[in-house]
Amino acid sequence: MSAAGAATDAAWLGAVPLDDGRVRFRLWAPDADAVELELGGRRIAMAREPDGAFVVAAAAGAGARYRYRIDGADAVPDPASRWQPDGVDGPSAVHDPRAYAWRHARWHGRPWREAVLYELHVGACGGYHGVRAQLPRLAELGVTAIELMPVAEFAGRRNWGYDGVLPYAPASAYGAPDELKALVDEAHGLGLMVLLDVVYNHFGPAGNHLARYASGFFRDDRASPWGPAIDFRRAQVRRFFVDNALMWLREYRFDGLRLDAVHAIEPPGFLDELREAIAVATPAGRHVHLVLENERNQASLLARGYTAQWNDDFHNALHVLLTGEDEGYYAHYADDPAGKLARVLGEGFAFQGEPDRDGRRRGEPSGMLPPSKFVVFAQNHDQIGNRAGGERLICLVPEPALRAALALTALTPMIPLFFMGEPWGCRAPFLFFTDFGPPLDAQVREGRRREFARFAAFADERRRAAIPDPNAPETFAASVADIADAGNGEGAAWWAWFRALLETRRRQLQPWIDQARPRGARKLGPKAVQAAWALGGRTLRVAANFGDAPVALDAWPEGELVHAENAGDDPRRLPAYGFVAHLAAARS
Repeated sequence: MSAAGAATDAAWLGAVPLDDGRVRFRLWAPDADAVELELGGRRIAMAREPDGAFVVAAAAGAGARYRYRIDGADAVPDPASRWQPDGVDGPSAVHDPRAYAWRHARWHGRPWREAVLYELHVGACGGYHGVRAQLPRLAELGVTAIELMPVAEFAGRRNWGYDGVLPYAPASAYGAPDELKALVDEAHGLGLMVLLDVVYNHFGPAGNHLARYASGFFRDDRASPWGPAIDFRRAQVRRFFVDNALMWLREYRFDGLRLDAVHAIEPPGFLDELREAIAVATPAGRHVHLVLENERNQASLLARGYTAQWNDDFHNALHVLLTGEDEGYYAHYADDPAGKLARVLGEGFAFQGEPDRDGRRRGEPSGMLPPSKFVVFAQNHDQIGNRAGGERLICLVPEPALRAALALTALTPMIPLFFMGEPWGCRAPFLFFTDFGPPLDAQVREGRRREFARFAAFADERRRAAIPDPNAPETFAASVADIADAGNGEGAAWWAWFRALLETRRRQLQPWIDQARPRGARKLGPKAVQAAWALGGRTLRVAANFGDAPVALDAWPEGELVHAENAGDDPRRLPAYGFVAHLAAARS
């Protein structure tokens, strides 16, 4: 059986093409007394099953439009729609997952040690076709995996993706489902993995109709930061998301998933259920990577089999060292940013059960985990886009300091992630953008401006009023990072530097990442750190100074110099914005 066929057979909900030419339609609507399928101008009664689902099989071709009519009232799209060609408010369309002819069907992925992640926004890159056009250049650069921000269907034509409401349907604003498959197929032909960011902790504020016929999908005893909390205590809800993950991995052949804000998923046992289901469904020899975003720093989830976690502790401590900013979540790192960054390099997380500035204990001991369990970054969509002006680090700090930060990100045994535009020193902002209709558009605009009222720079109402309107088309347009800039002037110089940096990682670190073990880390001063790792039969040592004054070194790191930024020639001092990485034979 083909991978697509297996996924189709496993699908519980939605429109599933059958071998006899019909399509099986199933909707979980436990609150409904009757459900009708609207298809081709007809209304077809659906049979109720014991679990509250309604099902019918009917003749329908690929692309056929359909809706579900609940108790004779308004018709709604399929919450498990595989295609929404007219957006969240239009009818769903039948999609046959078996129709796409894969050119690289024997691709089995790459081991995690080879991952160099490049996070991008599909819409800002020109849709599925636009991303596909960039792939050869990214592969030539040394990127080994692209990570797509969420593509689940959302309201409007512009969105970060975290307001998705139809998680099975690739966003129609970016192209058709088979165009997304062609993107993945092209990437595999170039040796690139493709990971997808998925949002299982909430639905967006526009276009979600589940509460009208399946109120049990949501909890009535708690809310999430984004609205009603999803009730993962229910088997049907868990299956909805497990099947979704399997669809992306099997029908679209993604190489992994990045799970957004799993700390908002309750009870957390769902995460083990999801991981186990994916493991059972993954053929031997195929590499599938599951990466968490988790404010709770639950090292135990990583120990039980999740591939890695986005390490916000690395970014936040590094950002404070680079910028001196100490408001918002940066306040938790402002007391000792160098010490916290050193702990990250030596033990994984900075917070391993200690209280943060608000008195909340966060994290679990992580020192026993290998470095590859942590994804590190100097920037990502969140930390750029959640700034009022969407400024990148290149607009905030001296370029030598940024190069030192990127070198540290790339040249540890942790897994590096870089954000769209970073390799060519892009200066375009990445702003928060949406495309909601009234009154939600005004609510989002004013809500965002209120959010920044607690920051000193925006205490003045006039400053807040100047924050870009998320719904304005020009806000999205300003956020486009044009890869053509990588071939000209300053962009070309950055690109060449970045390519050499990734080549150093590929040659000097990558083959031994699985064997890497920390060998101590400490701060050298208020803005400087050093760290070491056993790396096969060698020892990797790095030292980084993010301050504008030199710092003393105990001794110049031994062995082969593999990379240096502003290193100087005094073995006792590391200059301002200096970085060095050395490899030496391990001592017996």
